[in-house]
Amino acid sequence: MPTDVFGVLASPVRRRLLEALRAGPRSTGELAGLFELGRPAVSEHLAVLKVAGLVREEPRGRHRYYHLRAAGLEEVSDWLHPFEHYWKQRLDALADLLDEENHP
Repeated sequence: MPTDVFGVLASPVRRRLLEALRAGPRSTGELAGLFELGRPAVSEHLAVLKVAGLVREEPRGRHRYYHLRAAGLEEVSDWLHPFEHYWKQRLDALADLLDEENHP
């Protein structure tokens, strides 16, 4: 059964985990250090991200490193794309209005 990426991203903790992984792979311990949560709670969030295809896990000895899988965010990007067009139009209209006011 597919995972609802939007539901997964509803959690601020999971969004922060993804933001942290933009800089590169991090161990579970490193990621847990970013939160006032126990390591097991962070591991649960990472497991949800893994099932959703947003991260991949790489075992290295006794540690597990997590990597961002940005391709998993494609559904979100596709959904947001029409809004980008909307906001571009709105900002262009605002720029035109400001030009009119500054150059009567």
